[in-house]
Amino acid sequence: MSHILDIKTGGKSLNEAEKALVMIHGRGGSAQDILSLSQHLNVEGYALLAPQATNGTWYPFSFMAPVEQNEPWLSSAVENVGKTVQTALDAGIKAENIYFFGFSQGACLTLEFLARNAQRFGGAVAIIGGVIGEKINRENYQGDFAKTPVFLGTSNPDFHVPVERVYATANILKEMNADVTEKVYANFGHSINQEEIELANSIVFK
Repeated sequence: MSHILDIKTGGKSLNEAEKALVMIHGRGGSAQDILSLSQHLNVEGYALLAPQATNGTWYPFSFMAPVEQNEPWLSSAVENVGKTVQTALDAGIKAENIYFFGFSQGACLTLEFLARNAQRFGGAVAIIGGVIGEKINRENYQGDFAKTPVFLGTSNPDFHVPVERVYATANILKEMNADVTEKVYANFGHSINQEEIELANSIVFK
């Protein structure tokens, strides 16, 4: 089985915008839900692109499960993020003007896509997520982010995402020349807080 490509849009049209924001929703969420978050971000004038996961989930098991347990959904999900990015590129938006925002399962998918396809992007925000797999396969991650700003926010503890995986992800992105800021909130819960939005705006959407 694989995901059907279904991109919901908001903001400016791709022909008018100079920047694009790819927004990736979490398990049980929707593209429309995550698009509504954009009203809190400094993304006026951006084209907003949010792919919808088939059946509301990008892959069936935990992101810390062995990768083969999440196939073929995981590969299809990564491919759909790539197709969403390609939609912006095809409209003439440069990679350095393409931004990302992902939450929870969507943050994991965002980070996995970016680490596999490192180059200079506009920036990325990943709230409660890390690269995917029971063990990290560093060989999967190639390229140079050329100082792309990345903000990682998370709660500790978090039922789904161990803080150790967030730190490990930050280290990989730094090795690949991303400009990473990570912020850990004690006992905040599995959600997005106001300070994370403010940091996203000051670090990435400036």
